[in-house]
Amino acid sequence: MRVVLVEPGQVLRKAVASLLEEGGHQVRAFGNSLDALACVKEDESVACVITSLEVQPICGLELCWSLRAFAGVARPLAVIAMSSGREGRNLGEVLDSGADDFISKPPGGVELHARLRVAERVLALQRQLIRDADTDHLTQLLSRRGFMTRARACVEALPPQGLLTALMVDIDSFKAINDRHGHETGDKVIRKVADVLKETGALAGRLGGEEFAVLMPGHGLGSAGVVADRLQKRCARLRIPGRRGPVPVTCSIGVSAWSAPDTVESLLKRADGALYAAKAGGRNQVMSVAGEILDRVS
Repeated sequence: MRVVLVEPGQVLRKAVASLLEEGGHQVRAFGNSLDALACVKEDESVACVITSLEVQPICGLELCWSLRAFAGVARPLAVIAMSSGREGRNLGEVLDSGADDFISKPPGGVELHARLRVAERVLALQRQLIRDADTDHLTQLLSRRGFMTRARACVEALPPQGLLTALMVDIDSFKAINDRHGHETGDKVIRKVADVLKETGALAGRLGGEEFAVLMPGHGLGSAGVVADRLQKRCARLRIPGRRGPVPVTCSIGVSAWSAPDTVESLLKRADGALYAAKAGGRNQVMSVAGEILDRVS
């Protein structure tokens, strides 16, 4: 486990770092609490912070609060406070400030490693809960929540002149498929279309029902249109076994390109408008949108 250690005393800092390394952990040790906080924010592989309460320039309680505030529910992070004082009032204040555990300093090796094993078990459970919440269980694509979380991170990381394109994909006449062949066959259709989207290697999610979204960093409208055209044709070749014979599948796709000051929501909304135009224009086609102008891509 990658651990950040925050302790102002050089001797104790080296001693605790040595104990952690002996336990097989990777350690970055800091005497300055702001430097430690910046490290944890920049390095998402950090899973645990062990901090003395007697740190500067922000105190240990404030550091615990800051760590918990930015980690939120999306990033599993264990915070263990460390202090030579363990009065009941102080312990309650520490835990209320966002720490998960408390250990006296100087810590003994046996207790320190035991508490880290507990932290690892809790972190494993948190990661599994996040995976479950972010995964659509029918298709194994990202769920709406997982897709939007990752899409927002992608937008935040986009350079000023970066390219980014969104596709909205909808299975045509899906209600008729369910009505004619049953919901079990409908689920098979959804899974097969999801498998086609996975082949792109792009960020893809099921937003609900028979609707999907794909985000393509590094692609402008032209190259994304080529990918969308391939997806549309690939889906049109699908034949799903149904109770009344093979089920033909087609998809309509809307495409929109990033334009500052877009948000993920506005980018997807424009792609959804293009998708609506593709549906209105006869389905089984790709449409792109630039402002209010719709252009057929395929």
